[in-house]
This record gives sequence, C-alpha cells and structure tokens, in this order.
Amino acid sequence: MNLAYRMRPRKFAEFVGQSHLVGNDGVLRKTVVAGNLFSMIFWGPPGSGKTTLANIIASESAADFFHLSAVESGKDDLRKVLEKAKVNQTYGKRTILFIDEIHRWNKAQQDALLPYVESGLLILIGATTENPSFEVISPLLSRCRIFVLNHLEISDLDRIIEFALSDRERGLGKFKIDFGKKEKDYLVRLSGGDARVMLNALEIAVQTAKKKEITQKTIEEVFQKKSAGLYDKKGDEHYNVISAFIKSVRGSDCDAALYYLAKMLESGEDPKFIARRMIILASEDIGLADRGALIQANAAFEAVAKIGMPEAQLILAHIAIYLARAPKSRLVVNSLDKAKKAVYEFPDETVPLYLRNAPTKLMKELGFAKDYTWSEKYVGPKKDKSFLPEKLKGRKFVE
Repeated sequence: MNLAYRMRPRKFAEFVGQSHLVGNDGVLRKTVVAGNLFSMIFWGPPGSGKTTLANIIASESAADFFHLSAVESGKDDLRKVLEKAKVNQTYGKRTILFIDEIHRWNKAQQDALLPYVESGLLILIGATTENPSFEVISPLLSRCRIFVLNHLEISDLDRIIEFALSDRERGLGKFKIDFGKKEKDYLVRLSGGDARVMLNALEIAVQTAKKKEITQKTIEEVFQKKSAGLYDKKGDEHYNVISAFIKSVRGSDCDAALYYLAKMLESGEDPKFIARRMIILASEDIGLADRGALIQANAAFEAVAKIGMPEAQLILAHIAIYLARAPKSRLVVNSLDKAKKAVYEFPDETVPLYLRNAPTKLMKELGFAKDYTWSEKYVGPKKDKSFLPEKLKGRKFVE
C-alpha cells in the first residue's frame, strides 16, 4: 500500500482541512455524529478528501459501505449492492453507496439510483471534481445535499507532511529524513494542492533520497517537472481560468491578464482557443471605442495559427496587453440586446412594402418598392416613412 493510502484519516479527529464541514462546529461532522444520515454529493478538487470523508462517515455511523468507481462500474454493480442493501434493511442496518466520479455515469445510470435514494434503501455519497449542476441529473441533485470541498491550504498540506514524517507505524517516521522548509514548500507547490499526489511523491522522494536528505533536485526528479497545477483543459478549471482572463482584460488589468494567460499556456491550453476568445472580447467589450481592436485581435489569431507554439505566446501576450489597455465600450452588445428585445416585443411585424424588392410586374402593382429612393442625392423611404416597421418607428437601439 502506498503512503497516501496508509495515512488516510480513519476518523474526523484525524482529518486535516475542510474545517467548514468537519471542524468541531462543521455541519457535516455534527450531522453524522448525531446519526442523521442523508444522501449527499461532495464537489471538490482531486486530493481534497472526498473519498476519505465517505469512509469516515461509514465508519462513524456503523453503516455497510460500498465503493464504486463510475469509470469502471455500471448497473450490474449497482444491482449487487442493492441486493445487499435489502438484506441490511431487514436487520435495520444502513447502507452507504459511495460513487467516485459520479459525473461519469450517464443519465440512464444516474436515473437507476433515484428510487433507491428516494426510498432510503441507499444513502448515496457521490464524489465529483466537476460542477454537479451540469454533470448530475436534476432529480438526483434535488434528493442530495451538495457539500463543496475547497483546495487544501498550504498550512493543511504542511501538517499532513509532518504527520507522515513522524508516524512510525503508517508513515515514514522510521527513515529519519532531513527535509528543510524550503524543500517542503517546493513539494507542496508541485503537488498542486493534491494531498494524495503529495504523499505519494514524498514517499518516492524518501526512498530515493541520498544521505537521508531530500533536496529540491530530488523533488524535481520525482515529479519530472518544475511546475504543477490543477488545470484541466476539459474540466471546471478550464472555464474558471479563461473567465478570469477575460474579466481581467475587460477590467483593464494587464498584470492579471498576463498571469491567467501564462497559467493557461503553461498548462497546455490551445493558443487558438485563447485567441478566439479575444476576438469576441474585441467586439463585446471594446467595440467602437477602439475601432482597431477587432482588426488587431483577428490578426493575432491568424498569426498564432501561422506561427504555433512556443513563439505564439508572444503574440497572445501582445494582443492581451493591447486589449486590456484599450478603452472599453458595451455599445455593440447593448444595442444588439435592445434590438433582440424589440423582436420579441413585436414578433409579427412584417417588412414594409417600400423596403421589399419588386422583381416582377405584379409585385410593383402591389406596391413593393414604392416610395423608396436610391439616387446620388438620397437613399431611403420617401416622406415620413421609416426603415423600421410602423410600430417600431422612432425606436433607438444604438445610443
């Protein structure tokens, strides 16, 4: 068994972090201690303690505990658990079903849980790194309470390291390794806030350390890289970071924009994805306040596509700074919104006859294109007529 498994907390008193849930006044801890179990979903980043908490809840409540991985299991596995749950029910024993990565179960698989969660035959604990609002079906969400787990704080990760290094039974206490604060901080940073990754990396570092001393080089050799992050190009963090980047450019904060840009690029984000988003921003947030912004953003996309990485990052930084410094205006998007609203207010308005083409004699006789002038002196409807339908005459969308 690896170090992360051996050091897994067995009760609330051993759990580090998530004090809002499992501290002495934490809502989850008080609920479980009082014996009030209900179905729930843990939403949080990798290594934040979702599986550990599920195990502790089962242990503290003396319930029968079953662990399924949504990646590897399906309805047949669920059926086996249900058979045991029915037996448990006859003896008055509760059954907890923990489904790791529940977001990977499709709608039909999630639907299969509903009657058993509803009846209380199963106490469901789902774990997900993705936003359950998008990944878990609404009927199941309504029957569960959502608990959000946060990234572990640096102080939490430091405590976990100390426990692992001092515990002689389950940890690495017998090795008596020299591990300085600077090196510990480096280990924590490269672990990206994931306690499981950190502990397993620590174990390898201890096993490979020379002269019982863990150096920065030792840690780099374990990770095979000098930086780490929780960025997932298909996960929540992908959307969180691009959102922060766009908001920073919109808010004219060049420094924040460059930070989030660097985070995306260092995590392997597609540079063309970033460039496309900046083209949208050029119209949405700058518009006519800087008429060159859209041209510049489009040119940047074309340059990125031609050049490729790693040099394309210079182009992205260039245009990010340009757009952040540019004056901002919501004129384009606000005007379009007003026009859309008018379409819904007057959905049946037809195009005035004088604005229609009249390619046939009959259409001319019916008044198509009548009272419309197109000459060097004047273009538009005659007299007091409007380009807009009669009911929208005089309406202003562009202020």
